[in-house]
Amino acid sequence: MAEIVIDEKIRHGKPIIKGTRITVDEVLGMLEGGMTYEDIKKEYGLSKEQILAVIRYAASLIHGEEVHKVPTPHEIIS
Repeated sequence: MAEIVIDEKIRHGKPIIKGTRITVDEVLGMLEGGMTYEDIKKEYGLSKEQILAVIRYAASLIHGEEVHKVPTPHEIIS
């Protein structure tokens, strides 16, 4: 199973796919840019499991996050 790791000595401590120097944000950018699993596998040698690990890691960061509206100055004065 692919793991996401943080090592201060690699890529300035950004989360990377274990055994690579490929960061989570790079893979998310590839997907956002329209690359498929197959495109990423062919170009960067990553497995589908590694790509899914990136998605799971990103999802875990926002899991349970609450969003609250910040009042505008006009709403505060009213």
